[in-house]
Amino acid sequence: MFTADGFEGHAALDDQSAFIASLGSSRSPRMRDVLGTIQSDQDAIIRASSRGALVVDGGPGTGKTVVALHRSAHLLYSDPRLGHRRGGVLFVGPHQPYLAYVADVLPSLGEEGVQTCTVRDLVAEGAGAAAEADPRVALLKSSADMVKAIEKAVRIYEEPPTGEMTVTTPWSDVPLGPEDWAEAFRAAAGTPHNEAREQIWEELLTILFDKLDDEDLSADVLRRALRHDEELIGTLDRAWPTIDAADLVGDLWSVPSYLRMCAPWLSREDVSALQRADAQAWTVSDLPLLDAARQRLGDPEAARRLRRHNAAVAAERERMAGVIDDILAADDDGEGAVTMLRGKDLQDSLIDESALPSVDPDRLAGPFAHIVVDEAQELTDAEWQMLLLRCPSRSFTIVGDRAQARHGFTRSWQERLEQIGFDRISVASLSINYRTPEEVMAEAEPAIREALPDANVPTSVRSSGVPVVHGSVSDLDSVLDGWLEAHADGVACVIGAHAGEAGAFRARPRVRSLTPALSKGLEFDLVVLIDPDTFGTGIEGAVDRYVAMTRATQQLVVLTSS
Repeated sequence: MFTADGFEGHAALDDQSAFIASLGSSRSPRMRDVLGTIQSDQDAIIRASSRGALVVDGGPGTGKTVVALHRSAHLLYSDPRLGHRRGGVLFVGPHQPYLAYVADVLPSLGEEGVQTCTVRDLVAEGAGAAAEADPRVALLKSSADMVKAIEKAVRIYEEPPTGEMTVTTPWSDVPLGPEDWAEAFRAAAGTPHNEAREQIWEELLTILFDKLDDEDLSADVLRRALRHDEELIGTLDRAWPTIDAADLVGDLWSVPSYLRMCAPWLSREDVSALQRADAQAWTVSDLPLLDAARQRLGDPEAARRLRRHNAAVAAERERMAGVIDDILAADDDGEGAVTMLRGKDLQDSLIDESALPSVDPDRLAGPFAHIVVDEAQELTDAEWQMLLLRCPSRSFTIVGDRAQARHGFTRSWQERLEQIGFDRISVASLSINYRTPEEVMAEAEPAIREALPDANVPTSVRSSGVPVVHGSVSDLDSVLDGWLEAHADGVACVIGAHAGEAGAFRARPRVRSLTPALSKGLEFDLVVLIDPDTFGTGIEGAVDRYVAMTRATQQLVVLTSS
């Protein structure tokens, strides 16, 4: 329970405590609510200030995810600046199995208002996006500079006309020159491109109205007269066209000259590598660029919806005015309180705009008051831009382990985050491994230190008494069947490079099958590794082996084909 002083029920950290005993209990498909077993080092992080970026750095089993989840609930409980009406909290996890695993924890803490998602979920195309096949292409797209190229890509479509034109109206011909167009375009500064068209149109009408200088003419009459002026509208369409985000990004991968204009730092070889036959065959690396384009362009339907909404309001107001006229006509003397119905404020209050057509808001669009990012060591510069766009205050909880970064993490958290755009950064470290028994860590530590000698490997607080078992892949069925027979509850997981594929192993209750990447952030009583040497070479392979091994809370079995 959250209180003004923190949490009730801190457990003692000794070999005889109920807390240590609870660490060895069986796992389930959902993360347990462990509020009563929060330790003092974790508690201090949970209750830290929400200002700036707080990094929670720790190895496997140190409770990073537990801290992040409880911190989310605590901040909403204790910090009035982060309430739902101020944007609330977004919790970003590494993959869907992880989100499913932690799904019950936040509601159990009394906090259902936190939005949860993966980076993929931030973009509509994320559900069907494939992995980038070429590492070089993935690296080029992952830079913050490539995200910034989207701004140049849009600006190319925002050039005011440079020639003179004459607008014909029923009253007189009106000249419209480059200065007028430039003035109209300036009126749209700061507005998403597609949504700015309506502002530019209104500014053009104001300029033309002022030039006509006719006291008997109203702006509404001029608006109706020019609504179908094909030359004026055509000129605006060419100078400031409506743009679809997918088309904009797709053009970068199919029109080399366009990409060179938008990203002049790329070499000819880079530009060539980024081109592809199907421009909109989206990959995960494209998602930050699609997101940046969508944020910069805005909704192409926004102007039409606004016009339809205003028309619906006008029609409803007209209908209500007819009702009021009928009521007044029935009044004996047409005086007194009933005549107040003619007041515009009262008429407007009788119109229920919530009942008019509307569009469901994008719940992940932000802005959010605070963002929690778990497994943050994996995010690219481009993916960080997606999150920074959704949290202007830069209030973040960043959870990660540099030793679990599949593509390497050579700098400090401070250096990494300053490069991304953070300015207020503090780091809190967790060094005690509550989850993984000593026997498993003795096998896992050499696997990661071979590639990363300075890896921050946490110290296990307990021993399971169960040694790591090595065997042949042909033993898989007997290992799983034997474990299931001996354990009435708990969850096992088979982790391999091809786990989850059809025919990888015979399906059983309480046994899952995952790749190393999809096992990240999860935990299981029994972990069976299949051919860990096939996970890859270098840092990526070492990290995958380390992550897979440290998912085990009771026993680790390593099976090889030879």
